[in-house]
Amino acid sequence: MRAAVLALLLRHERFVLTTHVRPDGDAIGSELALAAFLKRMGKQVRIFNSDPHPENLDWLPGSEALEVFSNAPAQLAAVAGADVVAVLDTNAQDRLGTLAEPVRNSGAVKVLIDHHTEPETWFDAAFAEDTASSTGELIYELICAHDPGLIDAAIASALYAAIVTDTGSFRYSSVTPAVHRITADLIERGGLRPDVIYTALYETRTPQGLRLLARVLGTLAIHYEGLLSTLVVSQRMLQETGASSEETEGFVNYGLSVEGVQVGLIFTETAHGTKVSFRSKGDRHVDAWARALGGGGHRNASGAFIRRPLDVVVDEVIASAADYLALPEPEGGALSDEDQELLALFNHKADQ
Repeated sequence: MRAAVLALLLRHERFVLTTHVRPDGDAIGSELALAAFLKRMGKQVRIFNSDPHPENLDWLPGSEALEVFSNAPAQLAAVAGADVVAVLDTNAQDRLGTLAEPVRNSGAVKVLIDHHTEPETWFDAAFAEDTASSTGELIYELICAHDPGLIDAAIASALYAAIVTDTGSFRYSSVTPAVHRITADLIERGGLRPDVIYTALYETRTPQGLRLLARVLGTLAIHYEGLLSTLVVSQRMLQETGASSEETEGFVNYGLSVEGVQVGLIFTETAHGTKVSFRSKGDRHVDAWARALGGGGHRNASGAFIRRPLDVVVDEVIASAADYLALPEPEGGALSDEDQELLALFNHKADQ
């Protein structure tokens, strides 16, 4: 797979790169690293995404080339005229947002580079490894298969950011000795300072974001005999704190950090429905659960978007947990009396 995709990339000239809606560090870092590599090969590259990138990634070299796709004629022409459209860090059409239809309708070769489970089958070529720590790891392998000497400070920074964000700063089970060897190589080749990168990625919260975090932590609830935690982010919280939804990145891990908790969820209310983020530890895989709700992702980190009101989604998703996870069923149903009271209180406040 890797050799075939590399040969295809080297053979063509005009590229469009894209990734999933609400792109994260792995998505953006992988795009920027692949774009830099292709440009070093003399290729023409455009990067189009359905949504803006998070502000804490502004420092990445090349981020000024990231374009939000608006269906402008010039953008549509670039997609239609590309030799190759490379889809990174997602493997499903509905995760491409505004790019979904233009990408599928393009006559370009469609290439997938991704590490999620159960990829869709409409791609012409794929380098997909669901055991990889990140898409950034796969981009590193592609570049090294051609010429590791091409990894300069810009590419190293983008790949390091991709890997560190998608491994939870090297905390997840996908981290292997090979991942540490890759990051050591990136640090050396790029002359990187991990402390500076960590500060740029994680220590740039705004006062509004911290106030939002305090409100969200106040919604913490524990279910299924202490194995499942939930957090809630409502539109009202965002409005009253003045924080942006991007500042909720990483909030789900606070619930997962509670002693004894094996699965953590965070529900984020949007104008059109509810985003659910799933995180888990060890063998408590959540990808099948997320897929059943119309989403997908990794075994221990997945997501879904449900076009239904927040209070309804919270109730139904918590109740469905036992169908997809080896969780004990509390007497009287999935929700304890205390959970039911908390949910009723939350629903009452949401309606005010």
